[in-house]
Amino acid sequence: MSRTFTLDDLKRILLEGSGAPDGTGLEGDILDADFADIGYDSLALLETASRVEREYGIELDEAVVGEANTPRALLDAISSHLLAQAA
Repeated sequence: MSRTFTLDDLKRILLEGSGAPDGTGLEGDILDADFADIGYDSLALLETASRVEREYGIELDEAVVGEANTPRALLDAISSHLLAQAA
């Protein structure tokens, strides 16, 4: 059985890693918003990837994380890794 990774999971991990007040930059329809536009830089995304790796037991390539410039792209990358892990 594979685990799922949702937008709510991503928001939670982004907030935990950034220490930002709840909801900062993550309100509304953010799936296709650029991370930089919602206040998350490359360092925040690396921290997010690290937290995802620990929590979900997967390994994300830095290039994949670097190329995922929207929440949708990062969700797709994480979901692909989780599906591969389950196979």
